[in-house]
Amino acid sequence: MGSESDRTRHAAGGDESAEGEASRGASKGDDAGASEGDDGGAPEGDDAGASKGDDGGAPEGDDGDAFDDGDGVPTVDPARDDASPAGDEATVLLLMDDGRDRALLAEALGERYRIRTADAPSALDGAFDCCVLDANAFRAAGDAIDARRDRADPAFLPFVLLVSEGPRGQPADSVWERVDDVVELPVGRRALLARVSNLIERRTTSLRLRRTVGELRLKEQAMDEAPVGITLARAADGDDDPLVYLNREFEALTGYGEEMLGEDCRFLQGPDTAEETTAEIRAAIEEERSVDVDVLNYRTNGQKFWNRLQVEPLRDEDGAVTHFVGFQTDITERKIRERRLEVMARVLNHNLRNKMNLIEGYADLLRDDPDEASRQRSLDVITETAADLTGIATAVQTVDETVSASALDASIDFRKELIELRNRIRSRYPDAEVTLSLPGDDPIEVAVVGLTVAVAEAVENAVKHNDAGTPSVEVRVERRPREWIAVEIEDDGPGIPDHETQVLEAGETSLTHADRLGIWLMYWVVAKAGGDFDIDTGEDGTTIRLEVPRHP
Repeated sequence: MGSESDRTRHAAGGDESAEGEASRGASKGDDAGASEGDDGGAPEGDDAGASKGDDGGAPEGDDGDAFDDGDGVPTVDPARDDASPAGDEATVLLLMDDGRDRALLAEALGERYRIRTADAPSALDGAFDCCVLDANAFRAAGDAIDARRDRADPAFLPFVLLVSEGPRGQPADSVWERVDDVVELPVGRRALLARVSNLIERRTTSLRLRRTVGELRLKEQAMDEAPVGITLARAADGDDDPLVYLNREFEALTGYGEEMLGEDCRFLQGPDTAEETTAEIRAAIEEERSVDVDVLNYRTNGQKFWNRLQVEPLRDEDGAVTHFVGFQTDITERKIRERRLEVMARVLNHNLRNKMNLIEGYADLLRDDPDEASRQRSLDVITETAADLTGIATAVQTVDETVSASALDASIDFRKELIELRNRIRSRYPDAEVTLSLPGDDPIEVAVVGLTVAVAEAVENAVKHNDAGTPSVEVRVERRPREWIAVEIEDDGPGIPDHETQVLEAGETSLTHADRLGIWLMYWVVAKAGGDFDIDTGEDGTTIRLEVPRHP
C-alpha cells in the first residue's frame, strides 16, 4: 500500500505543478486506467466510494442529500441562487470496477462532491449529477446511458469517459454521442476537478433554465386559459404600443387573434367609443400609471360591447416601464341591467306615483260631489288610470323577461316570425295596413334574443298612436355585410315626441309615459346584441331602425 500522495498521483496524476512524472496506473491491455485485479491500495472490503465519512456511496434507493429535479435526477437545488455547481450537494457516480483508480478518484472528487460508486449499469437508474465511467463500464452500459439521458432530457446530464493515454486508448467518434468529455489517465487532480466542475455547472444551469422555462410555460398557460381577456403591449416611444401577446379569451371576446400582434389596441375602438374614455386611457399610458375604465369597444364583426378595461404598467429591475398588461371583461349585460334598473325605478317612482295621486284625487271628489255626471267622469278617470297602471305593470314585465332572457339555443326563422306578427296585428287592428318587405324566399335565420318582441312593440305602437283612418306600417328587412341584418319599421303617424327619444342618450330625464318603455325595450334588445339603434321621426311619420348581427 503506497503513501497517500502516491495513491492520489496514481489515478489523478499528481498536482498540476507536477512533482515529477506520474505513474501510469494502468496495465497493458486495460484501457480503463486501472490494473486488473489491483485494488489500488484500498483496505480490503472498502471500495473508497464516499468522501467525508461515506462508506461507499448512498445505500440502495437512497440518493443522499441531493434534491430531486423532477425527473428523478438529484442535483443542487435549482431554486437557490447561491447553489454552487461545485458544492458538495452535487453527486458524482463513479461507474467502474472496484479498485485503486476508483478509490483515488473518489478521494479526489470527494473533496467537493458527494460520491456514489457502482460497477453495474443498473446504477444509472439512481440519482447523480455526473457519471464518471471507465471503458469496461461504458461498453456494458451503452443502452442504459442512452435511456438515462433520454429520461433526463431536456436537462443536461453529463457523462465522463476515462481512457488510458496513448493510441490504444483514444475513443472512436461514436463515443461522443454518449459522453460529454473524455479524460486520459493519468490526469492532474485540479484538472479533473475543473473538468467535472464545468460539466456540473452546465447541468446546474440547464436545470435552472428548465425550471425557468417551466415556470414561464405555466404562467403562459395560466394566461392562455384565464377567464378574462389578457393582452401584453410593448411600451414604445411613439403613439403606438404594439401587442406582443394576447390570450384565447381575448380572441373569443373580440374576434381578433394573433394577426393583430404588432398593432396598437386602438383597433377595438369605433364610432361610438367615447373620446373622453380613450383620452383617459392614453393619458394613463403616457404617465405610466394604471387605469381602470368602462369603454365601448367593437368586435371584429362590428358588434359593440362594453369592455371593463384595466391596464397596468410593467417595470424592469431599474423601474423603467417596458410593457403594459391589459385585462378585458365583457360587461355589456351588467351595463344593460344597471340602466334597466334605473329606468324601472323612474317608472315606479314617477309614473306610478303620479297615477296613484290621480286616483286618490278623483276618489276624494266622488265623496263630496253630488252631481251624478261629474261623479261618472271621476269614475271614468279612475278606471282609465287603473288600466294605465295595469299597462305599466305589463310593460315592465315584458321588458324584464325579454331583456334578461338567456341566449337562444338555436336560430329562429325570422321570416316566419314576421309573417305571424303581421297576421296578429291585422287581426287585432282590422283597419291597419301592415306590409312586409323581405329579402328572397329563403329562411332568415337569426339568434338575437328578443328581436321579434322588439319589432312587435314598434309595429303595435305605430298602429295604436296613429290617428289616421287606415294606419300604415311597413316592415323592411335587409341583409347586411358580415352576417348582419337591418330591420326598419316605418309608419305614417304623427311622430314620436323628442323628449321620448332623447332619453335614450340622456338617461336622466324622468319617464312621463309608460309608452316609452317600448322604446327602451327596442334599445336594450339591440344593445344586448351589440347592434345599432336609430329613430328618425317627424310630422310625416317615424322610421325605427334596428341593425344587429344575425348570430351575436
